[in-house]
This record gives sequence, structure tokens and C-alpha cells, in this order.
Amino acid sequence: MSLIFDEHLASNRYFDKNFNLDAVKILPGEYFACNDETLIVTVLGSCVSVCLRDPILRIAGMNHFLLPANKDIKNVNSDSARYGVYAMEVLINHMIKLGASKARMEAKVFGGGNVLKQLRSNSVGEQNASFVEEYLETENIRVVAKDLLGEYPRKIYFFPLTGEVKVRKLRSLHNTTIIDRETEYRVKVSQAPKSGDVDLF
Repeated sequence: MSLIFDEHLASNRYFDKNFNLDAVKILPGEYFACNDETLIVTVLGSCVSVCLRDPILRIAGMNHFLLPANKDIKNVNSDSARYGVYAMEVLINHMIKLGASKARMEAKVFGGGNVLKQLRSNSVGEQNASFVEEYLETENIRVVAKDLLGEYPRKIYFFPLTGEVKVRKLRSLHNTTIIDRETEYRVKVSQAPKSGDVDLF
């Protein structure tokens, strides 16, 4: 594991008893990259995550981000899209520092669920999903799997060594933690100064 420190690098580590692996949980605005078998986990509502991997060197990483509400987000060069661009660049750069080749990177993308009811008119999830697909196309990073949009939050398990991703759709929420966390994150990002089922992928 590289000794690279960044304020957005996820640090919430734990041992996952279900998979018998050391794991790290990514919160909104964070990312993680590694060259070992650390399980990378996150829960997505309207946010999106990109699982990137160099399949030759088996270096991988995942981010978790949300664009500010903006009906005018149309491309990766828009003002609000800078948050998504930053989230992608820090992940890619960290992986490159670990030895990965950007030319070999493959992506699996998830999230963009329509779960923030009060923001439904702004198509928050759709904006995030559209951004990430356009960004990856622009950067010539091949998308090998995706599970975007829909009505449900998702819990994502990414296994870096194999590239496998398990997705559990959370059809019922026992509390509002996911929505509260993303709403708080959205407010933080917007105020920043400018500069159930398991599917295998």
C-alpha cells in the first residue's frame, strides 16, 4: 500500500466478517485506491461511484461523489462538474502513483438513484450518471459494467484483486442515514468556493 496521504482518502477501516477481508468504507467526497485485497465498500443514493482497475497489475480504486444541483450541467467542462472531475482525477492519479497505467484502466460505474425526493425536480441522480459516463468517454476509459439510476440506494462491494463488484439494492431503509449524509454533503459542496438483491458485475 502506498504511503500517499490526502484529505479525501478514506480512512474508515474495519474487518468485514462476511467476506473475511480487511475493508475500507468510503463516505461521500472520499476515495480509496490500493494494490492489495482490501475490500472497498460504499453506500450510494444519488451519488455515483466509479470502480477503476488496471487488470494487468491489479491496482484498483473507487470514489464516491455528487455534483452540486445545477440544471445546466451538460458536459464535463461545466462549472459544477469540476467536483466530479476532481473526484475522478484524484483517484486516477493515486492509482498511477501506485503503478497503474491509465491506458489500461477499466471502469464499472454505479449509483445515481432517485432517492433525494425533495430534489427530484433537479434530476440529481441523472446529472451524476450523465456526467460520469461522459467523463469516462472523454478520457477513453472503457466502461465494462454499469448499474445507474433507478429508485433505490445501493451498497457496493468492490474486490480490487479480481475486479468483481457486488451490488445490493436497498429496497427498504431502516433510517435516513444515507439521505441525510448525501444532503449534508450536497450542502457542503454547493457552498464550497469556486476553483436486497445482489447483482454481480
